[in-house]
Amino acid sequence: MESVWDYPRPPRLERVSARITVEFAGTVIADTTAAWRILETSHPPTYYLPPGDIADGVLEPAGRGSICEWKGVARYWTVRVGDRVAERVAWSYPDPSGAYADLKDHVAFYCGPMDRCTVGGVEAEPQPGGFYGGWITPDITGPFKGGPGTMGW
Repeated sequence: MESVWDYPRPPRLERVSARITVEFAGTVIADTTAAWRILETSHPPTYYLPPGDIADGVLEPAGRGSICEWKGVARYWTVRVGDRVAERVAWSYPDPSGAYADLKDHVAFYCGPMDRCTVGGVEAEPQPGGFYGGWITPDITGPFKGGPGTMGW
């Protein structure tokens, strides 16, 4: 078991060897064994997948970005498969800061809007709230930042 309260601040970047999949509209849109994860105090891991392991044509630029104090300026993506669309449900860093340079152009997906996200064959649940993008699996324990009353943690 991993407790999110043992994760560091600033966040640590780790290579992930487990197979990571993302499904949307009945289609596997991402499948990799070459992901990275970010581990930050009070947050379940956020997984970043290499662009070459994401299906062609499913990501569309979504406009407005955001800034992470650690990783830099994020770009957001909309996912489209056939007639099904989920807006601003993925993000990437085109020019990540210092220690996070390996994340360049890798894409993270919010778990909640996807049909299914897995880590090593185990289905993940979304981090509480709508702001953070961590994935909760049975081997990760909280409490997790993101739910009501946790923004000040």
